[in-house]
Amino acid sequence: MIVQNLRASREDIDVKQKDVAKFFKLHYSTISGWETGKDTIPIEKLIEYANQYSISLDYLFGIISRNQKYYSFDLDLELLAKNLTELRLKNNLTQEYVAKKLNTTQAAYSHYENALNIIPTSFLFGLTKIYKPFSIDKLFGRKRIIP
Repeated sequence: MIVQNLRASREDIDVKQKDVAKFFKLHYSTISGWETGKDTIPIEKLIEYANQYSISLDYLFGIISRNQKYYSFDLDLELLAKNLTELRLKNNLTQEYVAKKLNTTQAAYSHYENALNIIPTSFLFGLTKIYKPFSIDKLFGRKRIIP
């Protein structure tokens, strides 16, 4: 399952599927599909959810085992592209290598590093398998709330 802790995060904050569905203006069966892994939640919706309930993207993807609270943020494609490029170069990898691991083409992957397209949720999950350690929150430039 790509988003491993979506249901757990919802239950932790005592929110029902119908409440999340109402927030997104979607049918509750869509939320159920996201939670069971039947459907992939679009990254834009996942960001909205994380912002609404102050939930870590790293927690939702199962990178960390306990939620950490984060400030809301707006998706910045330029920052995301810059961070994707820096991460790849820091690990001495080529776009071709990363693309192959994500089961896509180098040309398609280059669009994420050039801020032409937002990287899909499934590819973000794939990055967790390529890079260790890895933080999706950091990739998006998200700031943690320090208690």
